[in-house]
Amino acid sequence: MAVGIFDSGLGGLTVLDAVAGQLPEVPFVYFGDNKHAPYGVRDADDVYALTTAAVERLWDEGCDLVILACNTASAAALRRMQESWLPPDKRVLGVFVPLIEALTERTWGDNSPPREVDVNHVALFATPATVASRAFQRELAFRAIGVDVEAQACGGVVDAIEDGDMILAEALVRSHVDALKRKMPIPEAAILGCTHYPLMEAIFEDALGPGVKVYSQAGLVAESLADYLTRHPNMAGAGTVSRFLTTGDPAWVSTRATQFLRREIRFDAA
Repeated sequence: MAVGIFDSGLGGLTVLDAVAGQLPEVPFVYFGDNKHAPYGVRDADDVYALTTAAVERLWDEGCDLVILACNTASAAALRRMQESWLPPDKRVLGVFVPLIEALTERTWGDNSPPREVDVNHVALFATPATVASRAFQRELAFRAIGVDVEAQACGGVVDAIEDGDMILAEALVRSHVDALKRKMPIPEAAILGCTHYPLMEAIFEDALGPGVKVYSQAGLVAESLADYLTRHPNMAGAGTVSRFLTTGDPAWVSTRATQFLRREIRFDAA
């Protein structure tokens, strides 16, 4: 029973760490498309083609269930995949819905009509492609009314994190938060809409200031996946071995991943 986790680069490792802690008995196969990262500056058709190819590779590893631990892929490709491409015996899940359910205080599967919620002013920090897709606003509109979302495209942050330049990443985060606050001076909540951003969560919190609740995805996705597998045990695939795969240079990616998670990670060529 293996579950696939896909990201364009290393950001999905934050999700992997959380779900592996929540489900230690489940083997996970991680696929990083480092050769083509970052996805956040690509158009929707390009993201769709790259994402479907990666998911098919994870199916080859015995993963009938794949988590798109990439907000850009979830925003630009997931709905199209589910509507016209996905075979009936496979599942691909994104990372937006658990976050929105937490924000709107809904339980999984609550499909009741949209209603008013306690939070009315929300800041969304994400890649340019995720912001352009408006996928977060679309999913939120299914569940809540009266919520003003101000989105900030955080160009350069993913590249800086992938390159290990955390000084530049911090400077960029603070610059993007300043830009957001010029448009929405007093957000009540902030969404970190990229799986790289949990590494900068403390910087976001400091730049946003007290009183702003920051929602990060890794733990919420882990809880949602555990619940999903309890309800759908048949979706645990045939794979039995945990692996790390990359389209990039395995040695370079392994070094970066080890620094990323602060434990030794070894990637193989995909």
